[in-house]
Amino acid sequence: MREWWLRTVLVLTAPSAVFAALRDDTPESASKRSEPVLLIIWLAGMAYVLSTVTAAHLMDDHDYDGLLVAVWTFLAGGLFGGIGYFALGAALHGAGRALGSQGSYRRARHLIAFAAVPIALSLVLWALGLALWGTALFHTGGADAGSGGKVFEAADVALLLWSAALLVIGVRVVHGWSWARALAGAAPPAILVAAVVVL
Repeated sequence: MREWWLRTVLVLTAPSAVFAALRDDTPESASKRSEPVLLIIWLAGMAYVLSTVTAAHLMDDHDYDGLLVAVWTFLAGGLFGGIGYFALGAALHGAGRALGSQGSYRRARHLIAFAAVPIALSLVLWALGLALWGTALFHTGGADAGSGGKVFEAADVALLLWSAALLVIGVRVVHGWSWARALAGAAPPAILVAAVVVL
C-alpha cells in the first residue's frame, strides 16, 4: 500500500511508471490502491466545488461562516468527487471498450483518479488564496475579483489541462495504444469535464 501512496505523488513526475502499475488489476492490487484513490477523488471533488459560482457567493448569505463553508466543502466535495469518479470512469470504460479494450470498469475509474491528481493539487492554490484574501473568496465582488484572481483562474485551467494530459498518457500506457487511439479513448471523459466547466 505504501507504494501506491508514493505513486500518488510520482504520477506528477513519472506518470508512465504509475500508469503501467495499473495494468495489474487483480483484487489484491486494486485493494492496495483504494485508499489513495479515495483521497484523490475526495480532494479533487473539493477543488471542484470551491471553483463553482455557488462557492463564490456562499458567504453573501450571513448564515454561513468559515466553519460552515469548510463543512460544505468537505461534504459537497465528497459527493461531487464520487459522482465524477463513477461518471468519468464509465465514459472512459465505454470509450475503451468501443476501441477494443478488455480492461475493467474498476481500472478505468482508478485511471481517472490518478489522472485527477493535479486537480486535487489545486487545493494548494485555494490555501494560498485564503491566505491572501481570506473570506473574500466567498463573497460577490470580493478582493479576489481583480487581476490576482485571474492569475489563480489561469492556474486552475493549467492544472485541468495537466490532468487531461495525464489521462491521455494513462490510456496509452495502460492499453499499449498509439497516441491517436489513446486520444480517442480519453476524449469522452475529457469532453464531459469540459462541458461541466463551461456550464
